[in-house]
Amino acid sequence: MKRATSKRQRIKRNRQKGVCCLLFAVCCALCSSIVSAQQNTSSPPPQNTAAKPPTAASAQPTAAPTPAPAKPQSDRQLTVRVKDIAEIEGVRANQLIGYGIVVGLNRTGDRVQQNLYARQTLQNLLNRMGLATSVDTLKPENMATVLVTATLPPFARQGVKLDVLVSSIGDARSLQGGTLILSPLKGVDGQVYAMAQGPVSIGGLVAGDSAAGNSVEVNHPTVGRVPNGAMVERGVANNLGTQESLTLALRQDDFTTASRLNRTINERFGGGTARALDGRNVEVFVPAKWRDDHIGFIAELETLKLQTDMIAKVIINERTGTIIMGRDVRLASVAISQGGVTVRIGTEYEVSQPSVFSKSGDTVTVPRTSIEVNERKPESVVLPDGATVDEVVRGLRAVGVSARDIISILQAIKAAGALAADLEMQ
Repeated sequence: MKRATSKRQRIKRNRQKGVCCLLFAVCCALCSSIVSAQQNTSSPPPQNTAAKPPTAASAQPTAAPTPAPAKPQSDRQLTVRVKDIAEIEGVRANQLIGYGIVVGLNRTGDRVQQNLYARQTLQNLLNRMGLATSVDTLKPENMATVLVTATLPPFARQGVKLDVLVSSIGDARSLQGGTLILSPLKGVDGQVYAMAQGPVSIGGLVAGDSAAGNSVEVNHPTVGRVPNGAMVERGVANNLGTQESLTLALRQDDFTTASRLNRTINERFGGGTARALDGRNVEVFVPAKWRDDHIGFIAELETLKLQTDMIAKVIINERTGTIIMGRDVRLASVAISQGGVTVRIGTEYEVSQPSVFSKSGDTVTVPRTSIEVNERKPESVVLPDGATVDEVVRGLRAVGVSARDIISILQAIKAAGALAADLEMQ
């Protein structure tokens, strides 16, 4: 009885274990199916990469692309500021000039006995100081008559100091160690705008006795400067802060640059602000919001940047053999052949004597002239259409052409009409 009961209990337990295992397997299958369903809903459907390229949204993030290399400086258009290519009409400097004397020279001044105006100047100076003298008794050598020049900058007010240039107008040998006596500086209208006085700096020297021929001269001792030697006594009035418009004048007239300047100003301050008058002048109207701040408007205007343009030009200095060409200079198709012929003519003198026992005859000198002609083989250079002057110069240098011959060749190319540029000789 007991064995049958225990056997039935074991069978019952085995059935319970089987049912638990079956339930566990069903639960695991349900969980895996739920997880896979969630992953499918969260991820986008697969795309056919062969038929359609991936979109920007599905593409994987990549490294930043490598920037393209910068163009060479010669291929790019340079931008410059307005203040570097144009000036405001009416904002200009004024030239000043005066007459004075430099004293304190070490016997290197004017020979007063030969310069009447030097004696008169010294006499007038002493008379203003209350000393009555005669012209005939004045024979100093330590003074020199000079012209004093200076530049009065725009907006200069009373008290501003200026540098002055002192130049001898007599026969003084040097202004070294001299002092400029108080001299008025006048403008073209005859009004005094500054007073100049101070020690003269020449940056040179004279030593020795020029009359004996044993003197040494360094630089130019008869011209000097007086740093901060003039003080402004009267300024030049201007109405720049009250004008409703101003005019920008290009330093180099060019219609393309004037048009670009006009467009740049209108893009920054609004249409109708600027109007190009010609190839040099551009009229600018002050906008309403800048009417109370003209200086701020001009400062904003001067910092605008634009691309300038210029004509193709070749500048030649024949004295020094210098050739300067612009970037846009081009040549038409041309062939250059250059050769040289050298002729040398020399004379040698020979002595002709009679024989030893000859009773007649004289010894004479007989000239013998020789002529030698050397011709160099011509060198040829063929340039394609659109070649630059730099390529021409390099090609001619390669075949051994000198600088002066290159200048002659460029002149011939211009005369032939193959050089599309202005040729300026200096």
